[in-house]
Amino acid sequence: MRNHLLSQHFLKSPKLALMLIGHSNIRKRDTVLEIGAGSGVITSALSKRCSKVVAIESDAKTAALLRKNLAQRKIENIEVVEEDFLDYDLGQLPEGYKVFANPPFHLSSKIVHKLIESDNPPRSFYLILQKQFALKLIATDRHYTSQLGYELLEKYSTKIRYPLKATDFTPPPAVPCVLFEAKLIATLSPVSA
Repeated sequence: MRNHLLSQHFLKSPKLALMLIGHSNIRKRDTVLEIGAGSGVITSALSKRCSKVVAIESDAKTAALLRKNLAQRKIENIEVVEEDFLDYDLGQLPEGYKVFANPPFHLSSKIVHKLIESDNPPRSFYLILQKQFALKLIATDRHYTSQLGYELLEKYSTKIRYPLKATDFTPPPAVPCVLFEAKLIATLSPVSA
């Protein structure tokens, strides 16, 4: 159900999704927002690790497949929202929510902007990103930090949590990808991470 116009590269393995979630600070009590849920590989893995998943999928056919897959597996702690994430009101989510997603690469910058500029920002977010873009969101002397990276670093500590291989995805991306982490700086967080 991949739309090549949306720069979608889905994780192939549920085991890999679980392992990546293990590299996050997502806990059983958390509400987690997933952006671009696809057919549900990450969604299903998240459902095992948190209290509730809000899975956003804008493509109607893919959202229908996601609902069907979740129903077959009898997974009940997932709310599927068929909407463009950029139009979604983050104020609907409980304070302290977290994000874990493999969003379309061409939307990465807009997604990070929306998350950090929201009146209800996530406590932490984990995004599968193109490595080159992720590096621009981290402050270091070894490479260029973008304006967005500096804005992000005012509120969040950032790092690359895990490198991924092209073969982890279907279809394989032409560029290196990583799991990127941003955690709200403790002094700004209303509740502890």
